[in-house]
Amino acid sequence: MTDCVFCKIIAGEIPSTKVYEDERFLAFRDLSPVASTHVLIVPKQHIESVAVLTPEKEAEGLSGIFCVARAIAEAEGIREDGFRLVVNTGQHGGQTVPHFHLHVIGGKELGWPPFAN
Repeated sequence: MTDCVFCKIIAGEIPSTKVYEDERFLAFRDLSPVASTHVLIVPKQHIESVAVLTPEKEAEGLSGIFCVARAIAEAEGIREDGFRLVVNTGQHGGQTVPHFHLHVIGGKELGWPPFAN
């Protein structure tokens, strides 16, 4: 998608601080981190949001994003103490980029509810 900022990052048109990359996913540091570790994982295929996921999309291996999240948590040294995975969906859910992505957040104790921090 030509106007999607995450598609441009995936294509190398916009620089990012890459943390992980394979044939299906790219992970990079968030520009406005809410904790010492705040990494975004995006599928390289443009998928607008969770709201458009179908069983066919799952067949393409999107569940692998959770294995990537675990690997990032391990590499960042936050797996043992804990971390949060966040998916914002749609305008009311706080999604600001219309490309499915998973936030990996950690490195400090995170409160609940999340908006209390």
